[in-house]
Formats: sequence, structure tokens, C-alpha cells
Amino acid sequence: VAIEMAARMGLSVHLNLNLLPLSIESSPTAISSILDTAEKHSIRPEQIILEILEKEMISDFERFEAAVNEHRGKGLSFAIDDFGAGHAGLNLLADFQPEFIKLDMCLLRGIDGNGPRQAIVRGIIRTCFDLGIDVIAEGVETDDEYAWLRSEGIVLFQGWLLARPGFEQLPQVFHLP
Repeated sequence: VAIEMAARMGLSVHLNLNLLPLSIESSPTAISSILDTAEKHSIRPEQIILEILEKEMISDFERFEAAVNEHRGKGLSFAIDDFGAGHAGLNLLADFQPEFIKLDMCLLRGIDGNGPRQAIVRGIIRTCFDLGIDVIAEGVETDDEYAWLRSEGIVLFQGWLLARPGFEQLPQVFHLP
């Protein structure tokens, strides 16, 4: 449905789709069905980022890794969603090597005034930089959060500060502090 809607709206940028790790492990067609639907609606695989939810434990990492690597070669990109709030953390980052991580908004809330959170996020940013992984700050709500994260080198953002979510529509207003 999301892919059909994106095509209908003429989406020309990335389409991020959440995917539970167990759906990849339990269904050999979980990812290929996404690609088939995208092709049917003229959405290129390079436009799709599959966000793996870190909140669910990966029980069969070898099967998960094989499925991901098979489809990476077809142009799909992968992200770890809500990084810092789930089960796998740094182990998943080390073993999975996604193209993106999305820092959990709870980790970023009020970061401009929270030294321990700043130290943790700086470490994650440096690690991702060394691994060639792009960092997305999600749930950014204040100018101060944005400014601190931007000063640390983050260039990809998501949150109410920038644009309000919409149902079956693209954002109408886009704000950069």
C-alpha cells in the first residue's frame, strides 16, 4: 500500500519502509515482494530504504544476513531504526553494517543540555563515520536539538521541527532552523 501510494503521489525521493527482522527470517519472500511491488509501480529499488526495527531480536542472524545481502545487490538500502532503544545495539551495527542508522528520538530529546547523552551520541556518530554509515537524527523537535546535532556533523534529520507528518500526503511545510 505504501509503495502504491508513493507512486500515486509521484514520490521522487527515498521511501522508507519499516520491517520487522522476524518477517525477513520467517518469510523468504518478504523483501522480494517489496521489490516486485515497487517494480510494478515504477519505484526503483534505489529509492527504497528498509528500516529494520531494533526493538525485535534477530533469532537467526545467518538467515537474516543472507536475505539482506542478497537484496542489497539489487539496489536496496537498509537502516537500523530507533538505534539505541532496542535489543541488538552495537552488535547489530557491527555485524549488519546498514547504510543508515536512525538515532532513537528518546536518546536525542533535550540533547543540547545533557552531557551524558552528548557523549553517547558523539561516540555513535564517530563509529558510524568510521564505518561509512550515515546517521539520521529522528524526532528532532527543537531548534536547540537541531543546532547541537548539526554542530556534531549530522546532516540528515526527521522530526516535527522540520515537517509535520501527514496522512496520505507529502509535507506541506518544510522548516529548517
